[in-house]
Amino acid sequence: MRVGYVLKRYPRYSETFIVNEILAHEAAGLDIEIFALRPPEDTHFQNIISQVRARVHYIRKPVLGRASESLNSLAPTAASYFWAELQEASKVIPDFWKKLSVAQGERASTVYQAVWLAREVKLKNITHLHAHFGTVATSVARLASHFTGVPYTFTAHAKDIFHESVIGEDLSQKLSDATAVVTVSDYNLKYLQQTYGAAAKRVWRIYNGLDLSQLTFQSPLHRPPLIVFVGRLIEKKGVLILVEACAKLKDWGCEFHCQIIGTGYLQEQLQQRIQQLHLNSVVEMVGPRPQNEVFERIQQAAAFTAPYVIGSDGNRDGLPTVLLEAMALGTPCVATDVTGIPEIVRHKETGLLVPQHDAEALASALKQLLNNATEREKLARQARQAIEADFDIHHNTASLRALFHTTKTTISKRELQEV
Repeated sequence: MRVGYVLKRYPRYSETFIVNEILAHEAAGLDIEIFALRPPEDTHFQNIISQVRARVHYIRKPVLGRASESLNSLAPTAASYFWAELQEASKVIPDFWKKLSVAQGERASTVYQAVWLAREVKLKNITHLHAHFGTVATSVARLASHFTGVPYTFTAHAKDIFHESVIGEDLSQKLSDATAVVTVSDYNLKYLQQTYGAAAKRVWRIYNGLDLSQLTFQSPLHRPPLIVFVGRLIEKKGVLILVEACAKLKDWGCEFHCQIIGTGYLQEQLQQRIQQLHLNSVVEMVGPRPQNEVFERIQQAAAFTAPYVIGSDGNRDGLPTVLLEAMALGTPCVATDVTGIPEIVRHKETGLLVPQHDAEALASALKQLLNNATEREKLARQARQAIEADFDIHHNTASLRALFHTTKTTISKRELQEV
């Protein structure tokens, strides 16, 4: 089996879960090629990207050398490039012109990239396609699958399910056409089944896994009163609520320091709010950091906070990887009770849960962890046990490979676990 991973951008600073998944597949001997629709645009990258062996191919405008025989114009236009790619694909894909009708209604850029990918699938003997996020990457994988006859699967995460921009008919088509679909929480699975009915009959929940050998547990018993947040500075991460909670902690006379790690469009607004509330001495905007440093900072903290909310545009997190990483590392977590988070953060068992948008409840829970080392220790150890039980990357990617191998319309849970 040779699997082509289809991604919108690669690499991305915020998508270490994809890199972890690919590395686990490679450790199991799976042959992978990566196809990215766009080049990276981040200014920082995680260390583990250098460990990936798979080749990366960027689906860009073809160079003249590849399609020059099909170009008659001395000054090629966008249309002539597109036509040239179709001509080249028809040389290696049987009945290509008949199959092209399935692309009706798709964007020209999507069709072009799908044709490019289909040709690469044939030339590189790719036997399966897997996309992440049910948006443009899956649109391209779906068409390429139709052109070549190679099956495709995809993983649906959060924005691609819940955001107001999601077109129900489009996602329903992708769910129906895929050999199988993965989503990352039971919350997501239930939503897809209730919303899309029969189209979602081949959706499976497989949690994003962690390489636990790289996440050594350290007891939080003796740590300074440090609170850490890690994530993009966007609405659904709830970081503005965290700043308000910090103001309450300060008003209550709590000794603490809070580090906000990450970048995003809310950065300036956050800085202004920190100044308005006179929190500069206790709240620090750290910016983006490489993964090894992030882990070090998390393990120095008495509490990790995940104050996520459902955004005004419907956007929300599925089950954030950094929350799982904090739990694996031994840092007790305070999180909101949204989406799939209660599946792993069980109140007073593996962490503390608070309602979204409730700064006072968030502050109270953080104060509880800052002041009670015994409770930190208990929650942290029970959290690590829960992570080991359900989020081991090697076990979870084995289940994913089982889906890659099946061509049946249905597969049992037992078959999913057998590799």
